Amino acid sequence: MAVDYTVIVVYLAGMLAMGWWGMRRAKSKSEFLVAGRRLGPTMYSGTMAAIVLGGASTIGGVGLGYQYGLSGAWMVFTIGLGLLALSVFFSARIARLKVYTVSEMLDLRYGGRAGVISGVVMWAYTLMLAVTSTIAYATIFDVLLDMNRTVAIVLGGSIVVAYSTLGGMWSITLTDMVQFVVKTVGVLLLLLPIAVVKAGGFGEMKAQLPTEYFDPLGIGGETIFTYVLIYTFGMLIGQDIWQRVFTARSDRTAKWGGTVAGTYCLAYAVAGAVIGTAAKVLYPDLGSADDAFATIVKDELPVGVRGLVLAAALAAVMSTSSGALIACATVANNDIWARLRGVIRPSEEQHDEVKGNRAFILLMGLAVIGTAIALNNVVEALTVAYNLLVGGLLVPILGGLLWRRGTVQGALSSVVVGGVAVIALMATRGILANEPVYYGLLASLAAYVAVSLMTRPTDAAVLAAWRERLAGRTPELASEPVPARQ
Repeated sequence: MAVDYTVIVVYLAGMLAMGWWGMRRAKSKSEFLVAGRRLGPTMYSGTMAAIVLGGASTIGGVGLGYQYGLSGAWMVFTIGLGLLALSVFFSARIARLKVYTVSEMLDLRYGGRAGVISGVVMWAYTLMLAVTSTIAYATIFDVLLDMNRTVAIVLGGSIVVAYSTLGGMWSITLTDMVQFVVKTVGVLLLLLPIAVVKAGGFGEMKAQLPTEYFDPLGIGGETIFTYVLIYTFGMLIGQDIWQRVFTARSDRTAKWGGTVAGTYCLAYAVAGAVIGTAAKVLYPDLGSADDAFATIVKDELPVGVRGLVLAAALAAVMSTSSGALIACATVANNDIWARLRGVIRPSEEQHDEVKGNRAFILLMGLAVIGTAIALNNVVEALTVAYNLLVGGLLVPILGGLLWRRGTVQGALSSVVVGGVAVIALMATRGILANEPVYYGLLASLAAYVAVSLMTRPTDAAVLAAWRERLAGRTPELASEPVPARQ
């Protein structure tokens, strides 16, 4: 295992080194939060794929393959579909907005009064996403070093917090590119073919397993529909995803680079399901499906390769964790704290803004690590996050992009009604039930349409400024949101 340990240590040291290098480039708010909006197609595609394919997509995707066979690909597949939809239909417009957060987009569209409430919902989502990613370190370091859960979370979380705090989005972009390469080599080029060969090939896998393991819809139509609602729609509106769109140097880069990343996600989904299916042949009686990834890596891979594949698992977790962390800090600082204090000033020095955002990443990072140590049920936490995101924010965000008649009153009603409905249904039907997101989304849509039609249309000046922003004909957003006329 000495060689495997060396691979992991070199990888982790490299992440910290890139954080230090990124710090030298992040001299302004734009560079710190959105990498100066300068990423070309290659870096944009790699970093976008890295952030959406986290520990749940890697360890969880293999686990679903172990449990359901090829249909276990659907969770990650719907993530890829969401990224494709975002890239093809919305990313060009989003990139042209030149904002930093989803709430700033809502302020522009509706007139400057929707930001704080939407910011709170988005902050809760990004916080829980970062927490669930951080918890995954315990699983990986347990395989590596038989390490205590708390120590593993502190070790993995501290490295991510360190390089994210140092260089912001530049550090995260550089580390994500390395993580993308490591994941591609470790999972697609090494683990996938080795797992299939060790299981005796596809013919032997079909002979050893029930036929439903090879049914594309074996996981169930209702489950697939729920995945679409939560993950496909979640990809359209998450701050962690939008913040990567903001890094593209042009709307064309955002569209085609994101399309490449989404297609990569589809291939990654199938690979994870196939690896899990092979693990079922090799280890039919594992206590937990989520142990399939660690077990097949530990028992079937040769020395050195095992270290690289475990580094790939770390890469998957770190890319999602760092992306969620900077999104959480950006929302907390720019959408909540600054607005509540009333200190958003266009004249504020860029150096001070970088310092403030860096402080918030450190603060949110410590909160994430502490929450991860205290929390046990990862699936429930992630479900709460996505239910609130989709139930509370999907309708006002997509409504603002697609429906001219939507108003700020409709948007606020939609957020409140959808959020309350989701929380109430999770309390009565159970957190993991399908009904909260189904009925929460319907309630949010009904409130948005009804209240928008009952209230005065959005001011023509606000809509005109919005159209100019969508067309890319205005400079980057100033710190102060566009006010509505009285």
